Amino acid sequence: MTFLDSIFTYLPYVLAFPTVFWLVAYLVPQIYMSTIRPIPNLRDRYPGASWALVTGAGSGIGRAISYKLASQGLNVVLVSLDDDHLRNTAKSLREMHPRLQFRSVGCNFVPGTDYLEKIVDATNDIDVRCVFNNAGFIVTGFVDQAPLHKILCNVECNATASFAVAHHFLGKLVSNGRTGCIVFTSSVAGFVPTPFAASYAATKAFVSQLACSLHIEVKGLGIDVCAVDHKIELMEQAQKSAVGPELLPDEILRSIGCCALRDLGAMAWGTRMGTFFIPYNFFTELFTIAAPYLNDYKVHNKNRKIKDS
Repeated sequence: MTFLDSIFTYLPYVLAFPTVFWLVAYLVPQIYMSTIRPIPNLRDRYPGASWALVTGAGSGIGRAISYKLASQGLNVVLVSLDDDHLRNTAKSLREMHPRLQFRSVGCNFVPGTDYLEKIVDATNDIDVRCVFNNAGFIVTGFVDQAPLHKILCNVECNATASFAVAHHFLGKLVSNGRTGCIVFTSSVAGFVPTPFAASYAATKAFVSQLACSLHIEVKGLGIDVCAVDHKIELMEQAQKSAVGPELLPDEILRSIGCCALRDLGAMAWGTRMGTFFIPYNFFTELFTIAAPYLNDYKVHNKNRKIKDS
């Protein structure tokens, strides 16, 4: 066999190895967490834990997480907009769990407000061991058409506030020698180009990176940090293969202590694997070519204000 023949004989195996390794390293933990790993009871995982805090607790995923935590016997600090959703959630939880305590913190995660001070004041006398940074919203449309203040509010709520809340409670956990967890709600939008929601995608990429970095810093102290990617909110087809809010709390808890970054649902799995095989720049250019034919693009483009020459 000549040298050239040897190359062509073994090259497929050489090229296949990284692909097989990546698929195994990615899929095995995902399948384990989805089908085998039991849902941990956070009071058992963190001995002495009695309080948790959830942002965006008034509705959606945050509300579902709050109910799950209460079912495990944890008192919950409910942080959300000061509206009927927050009041109704707090009322419902108190009726369902009369022996537990629930504190409501009504605030708005926008620049220049005292949301962190409100959270600190409401939790100074309790030992919060589990923090769920879930609050977030999405700004859709072309960036050049969106008001800057709206975009900056999006960045504050999804990224800056999450960092501020995590920094405060992580500091307390470390300084007091406590075990606990900090969990971020992220999105598939954080690792693929996401036109028509650029600020949302950028902030979700931010919290995913933040969670992975913090995970490395504090795992040895018994503090679990992770981010959960769940879905893209823009496109109807993506929503059909995403995991609904009512199913997320169990899956989120399964992620705690097992990984730094978790993808939930067929949409997240397929997108993650697709971006492995397709270079990011190439993927972006394909999206650029296809974008004008997408319904979202057409809808937003109709409302685009372009000065006539």
